[in-house]
Amino acid sequence: MSESRFSLYVSILALVTFLVIAFNGMNNKPLQQSNLEEMVLNQPISFINAKSIPLPDKIDFAGEQVPLDIPDVKERLDKELHINSYWHNNTIFLLKRANRWFPVIEPILEEYGIPDDFKYLALIESGLENVTSYAGAVGFWQILKATGKELGLEINREVDERYHPVLSTIAACKYLKKSYEKFGSWTLVAASYNRGMRGMQNALDHQKADNYYDLMLNEETSRYVFRVLAIKQIVESPTDFGLEIDDTHLYPPYSYRYDTLRNSTDLVEYALSQNTNYKTLKLYNPWLIDDELSIRINNFYVISLPKQKDSLKK
Repeated sequence: MSESRFSLYVSILALVTFLVIAFNGMNNKPLQQSNLEEMVLNQPISFINAKSIPLPDKIDFAGEQVPLDIPDVKERLDKELHINSYWHNNTIFLLKRANRWFPVIEPILEEYGIPDDFKYLALIESGLENVTSYAGAVGFWQILKATGKELGLEINREVDERYHPVLSTIAACKYLKKSYEKFGSWTLVAASYNRGMRGMQNALDHQKADNYYDLMLNEETSRYVFRVLAIKQIVESPTDFGLEIDDTHLYPPYSYRYDTLRNSTDLVEYALSQNTNYKTLKLYNPWLIDDELSIRINNFYVISLPKQKDSLKK
């Protein structure tokens, strides 16, 4: 018996023993000695039906072809396609959230002249959740505090616009546009979003290379573009990768109405006055950090609220 089969056998044996004891206990009968080993070994062992995934003949990022004729490039894409295809619980929720937030992100990318494929950066950066990284980067686009301020975002104890789905996307677009002016390659722009512009330029100079696919990089940046490519393929054709998502299971976009605040406000009371609650106000405005909002003279904030028919107040 192999070690793995023996381990499985022991686990099943323990479970069967527990069930037999429990069953006999419920029926107030003494436990009968039985050949549990034979019972377990006669049980069929089932496995997940996993298959290798065929690679596309060609694939591009933002109109730039991926050189799949280079063996390691092909294998790196192969790896990310398999990881994300069989990481079902994660990938399914990426698809669900993409349905909610891509309609917000896509027109902003278009307005700033950023290729549509960059929406997949936000998807792999944060899963379109307002998470915080170990380095302190936050929001959909995982923006650091210093970078956010440089890009014009307000960040203080009451407001952090890195969490604002619209304003953070605009900030990301500014960074991406500046990066493209530097590198002239959208693939390098994507990689620089992970490594930083200076880090990418240093790697290009040191290795005397002129493109992402010829660089030897740290593992995270080396995988980064391929993760984007893999998610792009899966989101665009989920059934090709064994993911059957019922359209009714996708998260619908929020339906907004807007209000302008010009005076300092207790946000709990404000939410109630708008026929909603503080929790819902925070869901629609994750950039509001505190439950009080101080507003200086001649300043204002635009607040997103659910349309009356979609109010979450019960």
